[in-house]
Amino acid sequence: MSFFDRNRKQLESLGIDPARLPAGQYHTDRFPVLHVGDVANLTPQTFSLRLFGEIDNPITMSFDDITALPNVDVTTDIHCVTKWSKFDTQWRGVRLRDVVQLAQPHASVQHIIQHAVYGYTTNLPLADYLGNNALLTWQFDGEPLEAIHGGPMRVLIPHLYFWKSAKWLEGLEFSAVDKPGFWERNGYHNYGDPFKEQRYTND
Repeated sequence: MSFFDRNRKQLESLGIDPARLPAGQYHTDRFPVLHVGDVANLTPQTFSLRLFGEIDNPITMSFDDITALPNVDVTTDIHCVTKWSKFDTQWRGVRLRDVVQLAQPHASVQHIIQHAVYGYTTNLPLADYLGNNALLTWQFDGEPLEAIHGGPMRVLIPHLYFWKSAKWLEGLEFSAVDKPGFWERNGYHNYGDPFKEQRYTND
């Protein structure tokens, strides 16, 4: 029996539905740390988020500006393309759709590109930012989000592989056209649905 099969059997023994685990993934209680480059040295005082592109209200928001929006708590599973999944993770943040509404995107906008430190970007259709669990988040498991996990604030779009939820966010670019980001230009799938195993370009 393979490691992955044993992992699913273990979930069943704990009364957890193994269907929650996408193909090719294993469940872990840990929160592995994976990123490109150094850990960013940002604080709530130095954090800012620029909204730009094809919008009527280009603004730069501070940490306090964002946290003053209606807060929500979300419990959700997360999945990393490196094959780990973590269940029932707890986050606090603001819904990205509230930030989108503030930006007042033009009717032509179909995509939002996340811009983060070190020039990192990742791209997604606008629709993926509008769900109940799509957040700008600053708290994990009841504590301020650690820098190694993207603190003080990161994107959370949990229905996709976790590289689609940028750490150390600096900007959201509203665009009528798609603009593949760092990993998408380097062999990863343009969308990244874990339940379809969309890991790499041709998956």
